[in-house]
Amino acid sequence: MKITVIAVGKVKEKFFREAVEEYEKRLGRYCKLEIREAADEKTPDGVSGTQKEQILLREGERILRFLPADAYVVTLEIEGRKFTSETFAGEIERLGISGVSHIVFVIGGSLGLHNTIKKRADLAVSFSDMTFPHQLMRVVLLEQIYRAYRIINGEPYHK
Repeated sequence: MKITVIAVGKVKEKFFREAVEEYEKRLGRYCKLEIREAADEKTPDGVSGTQKEQILLREGERILRFLPADAYVVTLEIEGRKFTSETFAGEIERLGISGVSHIVFVIGGSLGLHNTIKKRADLAVSFSDMTFPHQLMRVVLLEQIYRAYRIINGEPYHK
């Protein structure tokens, strides 16, 4: 299985970069992982609705350039479906069994995702009703993918 994570923005903090690198290394035995970064837009304080739409549109256009036509696309959205770690693992396993060979996870920037990206998604997933920094969300997502593969393979994982 190929897993691609498309994320808006770079991981700036060293501790987040190190965590991402650790999960990239761990996931190497389970899947082919690729992380693509779409440039983020500067968001001014007190951004207007029109400015927000323009920012989301530009970031969305960059994300679309990375989206393969044949991939199963999963967006991370507060409004998305919530999973337990076990059901998330089951969903990844189900996709693999049904012939999906490439899953793309999309993490938006500070303002979220443009509707064109949301409409392209095959599945929207929510990790919480809370909002998280996109850099931290990348680490959380990779950890949950790693945990899913441990569960799928019947290997021990921390509960």
